Amino acid sequence: MSTTAHGMAPIEAHQALFYSGNDEYLAGISDFIDPALDRAEPVAIAVPAPKLELLRAELGDHAAPIELFDMFELGRNPARIIPVVLRMIERYGGTLCYVGEPIWPGRSPAEVREATRHEALVNRAWPDAEVRVLCPYDVERLDDEVLLDAEHTHPGVVREGRLAVSSAYGGGETPAGCDAPLPGPPADAVAEDFEIADLRRLRSWVAEHAAASGLDRDRVEGVVTAVNELTSNTIRHAAPHGTLRFWTAPGEVIFEVEDAGHIADPLVGRRRQSMGAGGLGLWMVNQLCDLVEVRTGVDGTTVRAHSTL
Repeated sequence: MSTTAHGMAPIEAHQALFYSGNDEYLAGISDFIDPALDRAEPVAIAVPAPKLELLRAELGDHAAPIELFDMFELGRNPARIIPVVLRMIERYGGTLCYVGEPIWPGRSPAEVREATRHEALVNRAWPDAEVRVLCPYDVERLDDEVLLDAEHTHPGVVREGRLAVSSAYGGGETPAGCDAPLPGPPADAVAEDFEIADLRRLRSWVAEHAAASGLDRDRVEGVVTAVNELTSNTIRHAAPHGTLRFWTAPGEVIFEVEDAGHIADPLVGRRRQSMGAGGLGLWMVNQLCDLVEVRTGVDGTTVRAHSTL
């Protein structure tokens, strides 16, 4: 069996916990984190708020040294999760035991697709660190397709307390469904073609449409900044022109930027870059928006971003 850079077997490095009910959930997480706690190694847990309260009650005083996160907040945009884990890895000197539950019942299909993409990218996000990751999946309430994708994105699968190699593991590749074409914009979407001379005008155009949609002032400023980052990136890195579209959907506003560029690095926007380096624009968009979908290929790139009302 091949191993990671530090000798850890791949199935230990990234595991899917298939659980049924709270008892199996708590037992699976305890079995995973207890050895790290015994060795006084850093442990972090990011799960939805109700499960977080369940774990706090179960762990009692043992929760004191554990970093706890509400995944409803941290993982609302799944692209924000890897940067947080990378910061912890850096802070702890390259060692971490991490539990993350980015997919829970009730997430939209678009959110599940992006959370599944996140799960695939975990396998290549920190190749030089000693990190063990456990990702719980509720087998009673999640769709079969979600569970099949979990077997594709995790080299190890835990069932009934036993860790085994996933025969469906895709070697770190993203499941095909994550890259399915985005549904087309609605008929009432507004669109603007742009080039470098249009960027200032576009900021006003976006601010007007965002405010009219019902976003509050801070959220309008965030959307304007996100659009400016993407359109500027188009001019700087992709092509001399592109197309911006804007529309509303129940509970959210959506914009997308389409251009002729190609994003080669699937982790762009998930690793913070220095000023002047590529990827800073998409990083900012991920921080400002609640969901970001990227489709890229030789024919061009579309970035679609959602902001909730």
